[in-house]
Amino acid sequence: MVCLPFQWRNFLISLFTRLALAILVLFIVPSLAAAGWWMTQHHADNWRAADWSSSGVLPSKPEASDASIYILAARTGGLKGALSLHSWLVVKRPGTTSYDRYDVVGWGTPVRKNAYDADGRWYSNTPSIVHEIHGTEARGLIPKIEAAIKQYPYARPGSYVLWPGPNSNSFVAHVLRLVPEIGVVLPSNAVGRDFPTDGRLFAIDDDWRNFRATLFGYIGFAAGARSGFEINFMGLVAGFDILNPGLKVPGFGRVGI
Repeated sequence: MVCLPFQWRNFLISLFTRLALAILVLFIVPSLAAAGWWMTQHHADNWRAADWSSSGVLPSKPEASDASIYILAARTGGLKGALSLHSWLVVKRPGTTSYDRYDVVGWGTPVRKNAYDADGRWYSNTPSIVHEIHGTEARGLIPKIEAAIKQYPYARPGSYVLWPGPNSNSFVAHVLRLVPEIGVVLPSNAVGRDFPTDGRLFAIDDDWRNFRATLFGYIGFAAGARSGFEINFMGLVAGFDILNPGLKVPGFGRVGI
């Protein structure tokens, strides 16, 4: 049996103690606080009782000449809504007055097109617009988005995994990584967004403005103009935003400064 010198034993004990304290403060305490807050809110009893109707967040009659791209997200259902969002993509092609919505669900064929209203509530929760692009820029990006959707590698029935992914947020994050010109990452409380759908544990975006490293979505970190600095632990994200100053708190997402 190998015995470590006294100094090394003390060093390792100190290291693990500090690591455990950091995990407690950065991830566990905020998650428990988010769960406590969530339990005080009113929720639909089940998916049948939930409201899935249009929320009115998007214009009901968009201009036919305009092209638009929207990334939307809403709290998901059940207890997991305390910690995570469900996100989806919406595009409006030029010359049309209707939207196309793309998201991934956990039953049947994962990738769905127009299964819900473009700005429909998710388990009765009203969505917010994470990012939007209009006009000439949107017109040029829509074909790239559609190509990225077709390249999603987990589109077969049975490939959805609630945690750590691939799930609905993994799908949207996949598109955002393949089309970095969109210029945004999903909110930090979109659990599953850090799952490496491309299988790469280390990656730099094509425009070199973001870097990520992950152990299959269980643990990792990201840094760059879009991410700021983030640490991912078991799907929970803590960190800070640089361009739009704020803290990234597990369960709560970005908290502005």
